[in-house]
Amino acid sequence: MNETIFALATAPGRAAVAVIRLSGPGTRAALEAMVDGALKPRLAGLRTVRGADGATLDQALVLWFPGPASYTGEDAAELHLHGGRAVVEAVSERLCNLDLRPAEPGEFTRRAFQNGKLDLAQAEAVADLVDAESEAQRRQALDQLGGALGRRYEAWRIELIECLALLEAEIDFPDEDLPDALASRVAPRAQSLIDQLDQALAEAARGERVRDGYRIAVIGAPNAGKSSLFNRLVRREAAIVTPIPGTTRDVIEATFHVAGFQCVIADTAGVRVSEDVVEAEGVRRARAWADDSALRLWVVDASGSEGGWSEAADLVRAGDLLLLNKADLQAGADGTGAEAHARGAGLGVLRLSAATEAGLEVLAETLERRVVADLSGADFPSVTRERHRMRLTEARDHLARAMDALRLGPELAAEDFRLAARSLGRVSGRIDAEDVLDVVFASFCIGK
Repeated sequence: MNETIFALATAPGRAAVAVIRLSGPGTRAALEAMVDGALKPRLAGLRTVRGADGATLDQALVLWFPGPASYTGEDAAELHLHGGRAVVEAVSERLCNLDLRPAEPGEFTRRAFQNGKLDLAQAEAVADLVDAESEAQRRQALDQLGGALGRRYEAWRIELIECLALLEAEIDFPDEDLPDALASRVAPRAQSLIDQLDQALAEAARGERVRDGYRIAVIGAPNAGKSSLFNRLVRREAAIVTPIPGTTRDVIEATFHVAGFQCVIADTAGVRVSEDVVEAEGVRRARAWADDSALRLWVVDASGSEGGWSEAADLVRAGDLLLLNKADLQAGADGTGAEAHARGAGLGVLRLSAATEAGLEVLAETLERRVVADLSGADFPSVTRERHRMRLTEARDHLARAMDALRLGPELAAEDFRLAARSLGRVSGRIDAEDVLDVVFASFCIGK
């Protein structure tokens, strides 16, 4: 980290203001070379920014943050420039001539992590906060940035280390005057940790769904009215609607918000057996998207009598919704058959018409109740990413093996306790962080 970096921290293109951030040991020298007048730490000042020949590049608001009291923990600065492209390019060129280099994606936050300003979970929360599009995503990212996730994992890790210390004492000092059966005192604490990890893993989907969006699949046979319903829910003509069965051949995704939560809904190809290669691939994708969704809306043409209702029946699960569409038309056998199947499979049933919009208000209310019930929780979730889930699972598996090993002796159990603590430490980046840093920061925007 001996290099000094810079990046445009605001969106590129024409704007009122453009902010260029600097960080690294050469920050102060760069400011002295291109900015008129002395700067006071953390006090904004209007200054002239000059080129190598002394020509004025811009009038800018300049802030100087001496390390370690900065975002990155290094000497850092911000140049609040006028947002014209020519200004930004001229100042960037000047910085390059002063031996600064453009930052990589996430490099500022990576330096903050490496300098101890953030743990790895907090660094991930920075990216989540930048990407947040719903109120729930914002709240979750802010809680994680505030250290809620790191504190929970650290408390578990400290408990594991204390258990390990008891075992090590029995291993290393068997002849000393220590309390009897130290290992037996470890087992209840280990079981309590296993129970807490099991609970965290059981609710893991909640944190991930808040972050990534609650996935809803609209499924059904061709020409059941899926695309029409999809357009009504997202409130725009996102999918093509025609009377021709099989119009939709790919997965069409759109987002909308329900009670402050972001939902990702997909219109999918009509499910049926087809010899057409393109349509068959569309059906395969529909099945895959439905399988990975939190909720499936099974749309059936209630006026049909050709048995089409059964085409997608194998995709639904208990708790999904059967939507008997075209309720404004005369009822047919398909609606009756689908409803009987839904009642037996534990599905909710709603009657509606995408054409007349009858029943859509009830559907919206039902979706809101379902999303809120699935994603709301009294506690901050212990998992917000797949990486966290993997580490929790590792720690839980090591603890389960440690419980078995305690019956044989403290030596074998101690190693599994050590491995479990290491798995939890990797979430915050305390242990072996380097092998995951590239993955974590690859998704960041440049300038953050």
